[in-house]
This record gives sequence, structure tokens and C-alpha cells, in this order.
Amino acid sequence: MAKAPAVVAPPIDIGIPADQRQAIAAGLGRLLADSYVLYGKTHGFHWNVTGPMFNTLHLMFMDQYTELWNALDVVAERIRALGHPAPFGGAAFAALASIPETQGVPPALEMVKELVMGHEAVARTARGVFELADAANDQPTADLLTQRLQIHEKTAWMLRSLLEG
Repeated sequence: MAKAPAVVAPPIDIGIPADQRQAIAAGLGRLLADSYVLYGKTHGFHWNVTGPMFNTLHLMFMDQYTELWNALDVVAERIRALGHPAPFGGAAFAALASIPETQGVPPALEMVKELVMGHEAVARTARGVFELADAANDQPTADLLTQRLQIHEKTAWMLRSLLEG
């Protein structure tokens, strides 16, 4: 039986030049890495939180890590839509992330503080990519980033409120 000829995919032509797609995908890779590290930290804190605020923080952290988990796919799929592979794995994320891993199990309010700093770090990363998306007239990425910024800024505010007053 004769083998069917291979079909070659056409080059990507979505109205964004290849160099801009590469720069945006690289920025989104950093956003993905930051989000993944923050997801892992939040999930670990959910498992290990103790003290008088246990129930409140345990449930809050679960809501937050679930939201982060779902966001990972959205960011990775946008990288793929731009024509680039999405980074994955611990070593790749460690090299790309701006958020440090947590050593040991901190007290509950230190967990909250670390998550405030983590959400603000993700917001800063998203803002840096937003400039690239805006320059490339990349509305889907800009929309994704706007949504992520709203979530991370609101979450940082809510967590920070636990530390004030």
C-alpha cells in the first residue's frame, strides 16, 4: 500500500511577526513559570497551614491554588497558539521563575506574606509581557494578561488585608 504524502503545515501568519511572537512567548513562559511556582507554594501551604486561622486559610489557599492551576493551561495554550513550545518541568520553571521556592514550613501569617509577594511578582511579570503584546497589537495575549493582572492584584490585596491592623 502506498504511503500518503506528508502534509506540511503552512507557516504561522496571524499578523504578528515571528520575532514578536517569540518575545511574547518567552515572556509568557516566564509568566507560566511564576504561576507554576506560586501554584506549588499555595498548594503546599494549603496542606501545611496550622494555627487559629487554619480553616480560613486552608479553604482560601484551596480556592487560590485551584484558580492558579486552571490558569496554567490558559497561559501555556497561548504560548502554543503563538507557535512556540510551552516550558515545563521543575528545572525549566526554576530557571524562568522570579519567585523563590519556600524552604521548610513557615508559620501561617508568614505563608500569607509569601503569597502576597508571590502574587505581586506574577503581576510584575505579566506587566512586562503586556508591553510586548501591546507593541505587537496582540489583543488575545493582552486580554489574557489583563485577566491575570486583575486576579493577582485582587488576591494580593485580600491576602495583605489579613496582615494589616
